[in-house]
Amino acid sequence: MAMAMATAMATAMATSSIATLARSPSRFSPAIATPAAPTRLSTRAASEPSDKSVDIMRKFSEQYARRSGTYFCVDKGVTSVVIKGLAEHKDTLGAPLCPCRHYDDKGAEAEQGFWNCPCVPMRERKECHCMLFLTSDNDFAGQDQVTLSKAETPLQANIV
Repeated sequence: MAMAMATAMATAMATSSIATLARSPSRFSPAIATPAAPTRLSTRAASEPSDKSVDIMRKFSEQYARRSGTYFCVDKGVTSVVIKGLAEHKDTLGAPLCPCRHYDDKGAEAEQGFWNCPCVPMRERKECHCMLFLTSDNDFAGQDQVTLSKAETPLQANIV
């Protein structure tokens, strides 16, 4: 008898709660829920680097590749994105901080210099996390130590 009474009370409470929810719209009510419009994610930089900084970083990269005996990635898009990231950091931080890492404080990291291009691992062991400078034995290394000409390269294109 006690079990039947407890079940009846639980059913009444549940019915009452459902009725209350149906009368009072909330953001959790399936009756009024509408699917959110799909959002498009983009990786657009807050500010585009200047043409001057992009050109400086492109020339630096070519010179360093020749001097260090390394090559650019066979996928020119990788090279372009990394050079553009370096140029953006040069504009905003005053130093070509590695764009392929996460930093809690970019300003402090740029000031410290460990991850400024060419970073310490690249200078000491020829290990480039960004895949900008690759040794000839790397599967992704191309044969070029120069980037495409400015007219042919997507360096200034919007990255979406």
